[in-house]
Amino acid sequence: MGTKRVNVRLPEKLVRETDGIAKARQKNRTDLIREALGEYLRKVEDEKKFREEIVDLYLDKEVSYEVLKAIIGRRDAEAVKASRDILEGGEELAAKMADLE
Repeated sequence: MGTKRVNVRLPEKLVRETDGIAKARQKNRTDLIREALGEYLRKVEDEKKFREEIVDLYLDKEVSYEVLKAIIGRRDAEAVKASRDILEGGEELAAKMADLE
């Protein structure tokens, strides 16, 4: 994998802390920042996957709305709930129409 130079402005305090940790771990600043950013991105991706798993469990009626809301927040939970209600309404409507034929 290739690399690309990126210039970033950081607060002086953060640079001092980074340099101190890098020295203690016998690494350079770039390596430490690269590792920290990589760990952060993995954590964000893990959180995203977890949120998606909780939504799937809610859609499959394996967790309650309250559990969903506690994990992803009220606004997002309301949107997921509305989507599930629409999907379920569509299934019921399709079943009713099939009965009419």
